[in-house]
Amino acid sequence: MEQSKIDRINALYHKSQSVGLTEEEKEEQAALRKEYIAAIRTNMRANLNHISIREKDGSITDLGEKFGKIKEEQS
Repeated sequence: MEQSKIDRINALYHKSQSVGLTEEEKEEQAALRKEYIAAIRTNMRANLNHISIREKDGSITDLGEKFGKIKEEQS
C-alpha cells in the first residue's frame, strides 16, 4: 500500500477525532482501512509461507508447502 494512502488514513482518523467526518469521508476511510487490512494479510501470509520448522527427528517441514498452497488455492 502506498504511503500516501496510509497518510490519508491517518489524516481521516485525526479529523474524525477533532471535528468529525462527512459521510463521503467515512466511506473513504472504510475503503482505505479495508485495503490496508488486505495488504497486511497478504504480507503476513507471504512471511508465514517462508517459515520452516526443524522437527525432532532432524527433518525440516516447510510450512509454506504444507499449508500455504492450500490457502492460496482457496482465495
